Amino acid sequence: MEQVLNFIGGEITESHSGRTAPVYNPATGEQSREVVLSSADEVRSAIAAAQKAFPRWAGTSPLRRARILFKFKALLEENMDELARLISNEHGKVYSDAVGELTRGLEVVEFACGIPHLLKGEHSLNVGTGVDSNSLMQPLGVCAGISPFNFPAMVPMWMFPVAIASGNTFVMKPSEKDPSTSVRLAELLKQAGLPDGVFNVVHGDKEAVDVLLTDHRIQAVSFVGSTPIAEYIYSTASAHGKRCQALGGAKNHAVIMPDADLDLAANALMGAAFGAAGERCMAISVAVAVGDEVADQLIARLKPQVEALRVGPGVVEGQENDMGPLVSAVHRDKVVGYIDQGEQEGAELVVDGRGLRVPGHEAGYFVGGTLFDKVTPEMTIYREEIFGPVLAVVRVPDYASALELVNNHEYGNGTAIFTRDGHAGRQFSHDVLAGMVGVNVPIPVPMAFHSFGGWKRSVFGPLNVHGPDGVRFYTRMKTVTSRWPSEPQQSAEFSMPTMK
Repeated sequence: MEQVLNFIGGEITESHSGRTAPVYNPATGEQSREVVLSSADEVRSAIAAAQKAFPRWAGTSPLRRARILFKFKALLEENMDELARLISNEHGKVYSDAVGELTRGLEVVEFACGIPHLLKGEHSLNVGTGVDSNSLMQPLGVCAGISPFNFPAMVPMWMFPVAIASGNTFVMKPSEKDPSTSVRLAELLKQAGLPDGVFNVVHGDKEAVDVLLTDHRIQAVSFVGSTPIAEYIYSTASAHGKRCQALGGAKNHAVIMPDADLDLAANALMGAAFGAAGERCMAISVAVAVGDEVADQLIARLKPQVEALRVGPGVVEGQENDMGPLVSAVHRDKVVGYIDQGEQEGAELVVDGRGLRVPGHEAGYFVGGTLFDKVTPEMTIYREEIFGPVLAVVRVPDYASALELVNNHEYGNGTAIFTRDGHAGRQFSHDVLAGMVGVNVPIPVPMAFHSFGGWKRSVFGPLNVHGPDGVRFYTRMKTVTSRWPSEPQQSAEFSMPTMK
């Protein structure tokens, strides 16, 4: 069985932990390879390699760092097909969605290529007579990233390009469900000219994660995943004196106003709810229909489209499927359990995705598109993040009720409103308690030169991912106040210094 190994100090390294985990092709249910689960000492060796590489890399000019990232960008483009197939075969998402994931990650690399400008700092001449002040944006040291299974390329690239462009070194711990992409990215970085030890990949489970959270050499930790794990990551890393940005779960609502273009809204909901089989932290899982008439018309448009979804393997010849499998058998069963519970709690099951069998892939982890109507806020399928191809329609009488519904939910990652009324769109954007808002845009993921992050229990830590917040997170500011007097000072001053 092929093993997915660590990448430490610029080379693939064997593991001696004696522990491995299976890696499956979700479309077939067959094991394709196995990934090593690193021991604590092996993780520490990756940290040591990053620490050793840090002084020289931090001393490398930002322009030279950017030129390596430019080469990495070109290599990503050259190897897009290979990487997309690797993602599809380990995660399950369809090929075009994998290409889209890589493209969104590539955009962060492009942003990081502008690091000479982003690190310029500030300068003030004559803040006092003969006194100048300037700020320096300096790297932290060794940083770590812990990424989820749903975006094995994009989420790591939300983290490490900005980190290494800023002069830090990095240890990446990808999901053990689809670990191969991070290793391939490490190989491409080396090919681009990145010095050995600047970027390292270690595989593992909680044992590996806990080392990254507690080792004194790690200065900052970035995490994306579920809220319970995000809370643990943030509290543990913070308790050990580290910077931490931990992005958690979501329950993203789309409010459909009476004046909305319902064809536009229905088509947008299809992609936002069922793309990547709903395994996106920005997936729309709740449609809030303002008025029964809107709800009835929306259901009438959604039902035939959900029933017509092409579900199958992510990589096929000919016509591509709309939706692939879920990532694992355990996760498939969890999603099916939510559908069971929604039906038991009284939601109206309009389209049932349970029991789907794909010819030739009967052992795959498939769940068909599922649509619920007349869901209420008390139901489990409304309160909890399902992370699967399940869309719930909630009916409310007016805009105020819709806004209250969204704002009362514990998660505040993203949200959207569909309307033709500019005032309603503007007011919703201002009043809604969520970190990312779309107006007639179902998945408002910011571009790389803005920052990504939610509110409430969707994020832990003061800074978001990539964009300006990413640069702030991976650097610390030093402010220098300087004077070069032409004559010696005649006497000591004991009052609080003020600028004159």
